[in-house]
Amino acid sequence: MYKRLISCSIAAFVLFPVVLFGDTVVEEIVARVNNSIITRTQYQREQQLLKDDCDRQENQRPDQDCSQGTKDVLRGLIDRQLLLEKGKELGITAETEVVKRLDDIRKQMKLATMEDLEKAAAAQGMSFEDFKQNLKTDIITQQVIQHEVSPHINVSNEDIRRFYEKHKADMAHGEEIRLSEILISTDDAGNDETKIAAAKAKAEDILKQIRAGASFEDLAKKESQDPSAAQGGDLGGFARGKLAKQLEDTTFAMKKGDISDVIRTRQGFVILKVTDHLQAGTPAFSEVEDRVRDAVYMQKMQPAMRDYLKKLREEAYIDIKPGYVDTGASSNQTKPVVTTAAKEGNAKELKKRKKLGVF
Repeated sequence: MYKRLISCSIAAFVLFPVVLFGDTVVEEIVARVNNSIITRTQYQREQQLLKDDCDRQENQRPDQDCSQGTKDVLRGLIDRQLLLEKGKELGITAETEVVKRLDDIRKQMKLATMEDLEKAAAAQGMSFEDFKQNLKTDIITQQVIQHEVSPHINVSNEDIRRFYEKHKADMAHGEEIRLSEILISTDDAGNDETKIAAAKAKAEDILKQIRAGASFEDLAKKESQDPSAAQGGDLGGFARGKLAKQLEDTTFAMKKGDISDVIRTRQGFVILKVTDHLQAGTPAFSEVEDRVRDAVYMQKMQPAMRDYLKKLREEAYIDIKPGYVDTGASSNQTKPVVTTAAKEGNAKELKKRKKLGVF
């Protein structure tokens, strides 16, 4: 019954453009997903975002071809709409989570109020409302996946062990460390010895708090003047030869969990924490079990997601404008059917829309 009702409403809806002012078409429709639409503007915006991301990835890794993503633009937009509709059906609003996420972002940026966050977004040429809507969309789609797909993915110990044995050679590596940092900058101090001494004293006080048991990550978020502060000071991993010699000699002699003394650098005074220290060679299974589990989970998640989205497509009514391709389409999808009566009753409107180039 629900599907038939949707069919009737779409049959009428498909006969009209989004907005008409006189004879001017305001927006072109690329696809319809049940009673929702995907416009050419949305399509082009998403296409540009994916292209920009692809260009960045290829600059970082010239051997990587990520052009397929730009071919899947419409698939991604339809996927998103289907997940949003499922979220609505499940009663997922994400309102509370959006407020919490925005407040977390505000704190990470060390801003006093939400108004300050809105101004920061505007200063970067971003619509705050669009930003909030994108955040809400991400939260809803992730919660749908967690509710509908994740519970059906089973990762056994045998799966993990098999993956480890198969990829053991790929896991071999040189000696590596993972670092976190708290930076007290002296960029604004110039040659002012008083300001430099004050920065050093602040760094030493922070180190004293850490030695007394305070959380390195919490102090990094609160006090560090490096962009890594938002991630609790996390700088990522480093192989030998990737750090300045002074820092390499210090940190590679430390064990996992060790905290350095205050170190003077060109940027200011830093405190470093070794969050992981991997010796050269192939890691033992026990060292990478959690990472392997995550890898197996993601390996199973991808086909599970496509199967789920295929199912959603087959339960929906999807209509694609000629010239556009949904690379995730199922052969069992149902396209909206316009009845003869509807066609006859709207022949004049259809003729005008055809003249204007709107399907």
